[in-house]
Amino acid sequence: MILAGALVLGVISCVNVRRTVVVPPYVAGASFTGSEGCAACHEEINRDFKTASHARLIAAGEHAQEVGCESCHGAGSRHAESGGAYGTILNPGRSPQVCFECHQDMRGHFNLPHTHPVLAGQVTCNDCHDPHQGPAQRGGGTRLSRANDLCLKCHAAQQGPYVFEHEAMREGCTSCHEPHGTVNDKLLAQRNANLCLKCHVQIRGANIQIGSISHNVLMQRGTCWTAGCHEAVHGSHVSSSLRF
Repeated sequence: MILAGALVLGVISCVNVRRTVVVPPYVAGASFTGSEGCAACHEEINRDFKTASHARLIAAGEHAQEVGCESCHGAGSRHAESGGAYGTILNPGRSPQVCFECHQDMRGHFNLPHTHPVLAGQVTCNDCHDPHQGPAQRGGGTRLSRANDLCLKCHAAQQGPYVFEHEAMREGCTSCHEPHGTVNDKLLAQRNANLCLKCHVQIRGANIQIGSISHNVLMQRGTCWTAGCHEAVHGSHVSSSLRF
């Protein structure tokens, strides 16, 4: 019995290795040269890359030859030998498939009914994420005051300023929206009043009360923003309850 247990433990110890294996993108006829060769032409990118979130993924040692620039752009020998000829290296900014090799959950998000049009080629991952410098999320990191700037570049109508601001805007667009994809219209994180009730709810016995008003009957009319009560969800110029 003891021997059997030892054998099982031995098998588990051999296969229970925590690691992620990612196959670098393929470039026909090219071989890997290492990131050092990229720096000769891409000096600025190479200089700033040490600040990038992706830089933390670079491993050292003889087994890390394919980890670095070429893990996203593919083997670079043809690109270097041709002096940077078009089509000799991959540009992940033009296709999300390279990003999906590591961010496989995002492939699923972008196949949901409501997404940003990344798979259609109208938006790229690089529009929102910077792989070469600073935090991977543009405007992210410790710059919380700029958290919404990324979204407002395209969605300027939601910026305001408003006389009556929805305080959720201070928390960031992603407090209500799932930017990569969702089953809900308008990329909402939840499809019904539960989205609003995360912040606006007081339950007293069987009574759902928001502020000084009972909402038991009101909530049967539909969502907060479609029932004619709080339509100006981003902010209003005339109503402190965001009705118009």
